[in-house]
Amino acid sequence: MTPVHFAFSTTFILGLMGLTFHRNHLLSALLCLEGMMLSLYVALSLWTLQLNSISFSPTPMLMLAFSACEASAGLALLVATSRTHGTDRLQALNILQC
Repeated sequence: MTPVHFAFSTTFILGLMGLTFHRNHLLSALLCLEGMMLSLYVALSLWTLQLNSISFSPTPMLMLAFSACEASAGLALLVATSRTHGTDRLQALNILQC
């Protein structure tokens, strides 16, 4: 495994571990998801550059667009839950109560 692959794998795994073990606040979960998406974007961009193929060149931009949509939906949910529940703590959210 090259150092570049190791770095991207490590950043993705760290984001996944942060999402798994530190789920106290919704904002921290969203930040972990964004870190995972950023590592995937950079890895996909470098993979496209290594292939020297034109057919794969729009793929990183498409993934970046989906990542931006995911971030905006997550922030909208954060604002909505903080307005209705008064906090962004995930333990305060009861899904069955809706």
